[in-house]
Amino acid sequence: MKHPLRHAWGRLLLAGALTTGLLACQGRQGLRSEDSEKVTVLRGVRVIDGRGGAPLENAAVVIQGATLQRVGPVDEVEVPASAMVIELPGRTVLPGLISNHSHLGMTRGTDSGGQNYQRDNIARQLTQWESYGVTTVTSLGLNTPLVYGLQKEVEQGTLPGASILSGDQGIGVPEGAPPMKVVEHQLYRPATPDEARQDVRETASRHPAFVKVWVDDFGGTVKNKMTPEVYTAVIDEAHRQGLRVAAHIHDLEDAKRLVAAGVDVLAHGVRDREVDAELVDAMKARGTWYIPTLGLNESFYIYAEGPAWMADPFFRRALSPDLARQLDDPAWRASVLEDGKTAPVNKQALTINLKNVKTLHDAGVRIGFGTDSGATPVRIPGFAEHRELKLLTEAGLTPLQAIQMATANAAELLGLKDRGVIEAGRRADLVVVQGNPSTNIDDLSRIESVWHRGKQVPGPTAAPTQE
Repeated sequence: MKHPLRHAWGRLLLAGALTTGLLACQGRQGLRSEDSEKVTVLRGVRVIDGRGGAPLENAAVVIQGATLQRVGPVDEVEVPASAMVIELPGRTVLPGLISNHSHLGMTRGTDSGGQNYQRDNIARQLTQWESYGVTTVTSLGLNTPLVYGLQKEVEQGTLPGASILSGDQGIGVPEGAPPMKVVEHQLYRPATPDEARQDVRETASRHPAFVKVWVDDFGGTVKNKMTPEVYTAVIDEAHRQGLRVAAHIHDLEDAKRLVAAGVDVLAHGVRDREVDAELVDAMKARGTWYIPTLGLNESFYIYAEGPAWMADPFFRRALSPDLARQLDDPAWRASVLEDGKTAPVNKQALTINLKNVKTLHDAGVRIGFGTDSGATPVRIPGFAEHRELKLLTEAGLTPLQAIQMATANAAELLGLKDRGVIEAGRRADLVVVQGNPSTNIDDLSRIESVWHRGKQVPGPTAAPTQE
């Protein structure tokens, strides 16, 4: 079945290309979309390959079908006579961004909860992530079986949007975390280690990328906290089944205990205290990954403060009408800023998180990239990832280091060897931007085009309007 949004976006892209004159095409014209071996060359670009090194200037990127065929200096790359050549002087090409921690179908407008885990809503979110250059998304828990069918459709090219990896349902706590409305087959809440093991075995039958556990008590706002006996059983059984475990944490002591128990990923940053040598050494010894999710705490208050960038079209296009009305409402802003707790508590948590990610990075701990986007209405798919990159630079990382976390590192965390780096043989998941984000991370939001599996897809100027 033809997708109406895809066709509308195609017309917008064509009109934009004709109007601005950005595309200088040579060779074969009017290539069929079904021709998997068509060749496209992005020429005259700056290439940030994702590995953290200096960009390659005045380069050519050759795309054949869904794959990068050749990358190198313009004068060293032979261009096939039949290729479509797109001249892009002054632009930068970098790998498609990869989220290691997001959530599908948990929000719609200003509403949140499992009732939103519906095909149309998820499809809209996937196209929004993709349009903002996030070409792979890990939905880390709170998924129903619907996710596996959608995952296949995206990879087959029959459903537009970001590629999906799944953390399946995930394992929470009876009368505890996560404190949100869920629907049937969206979350396990085992009361005993034996129940937890059975839940893991059932999860393993669906072959997800991770098992997710919620360990902390959300600042004392839930009745029960996951016991060490339960999460140790989850980790042990998951490893028996060949699965890795990602843990939702907040506190330093929980992080230490989980690393000692063998957890594979700390899915949030430590935010109650500064990390110490004990945690650093343990994570390095065990190869534990760390996803800071800096923007999580900032999202609770930043929109109420109304920073100037909230007027930028790059931000506005990511908002549903309902969410835009809420964020623009003076009464809503005042309710957040005047409660005396939300902003101070979350600002303190962010300050600690910023310092901790720099400490861990400098110590050589493996750090991935995620935002918890999609978990609440104010963690906005696509935009949240760009804001996270900005916060990583505010933590003291260079733009290239931040980009590496969101590309090569994020792919490595997921065990994906086909994307995350610009080199021959990898998937052609690319973002083309104006300017030079290797020196100014803000330029990453100046998206000119997005390529997913070798096909150009709508950018944020054509982002779908959410309900």
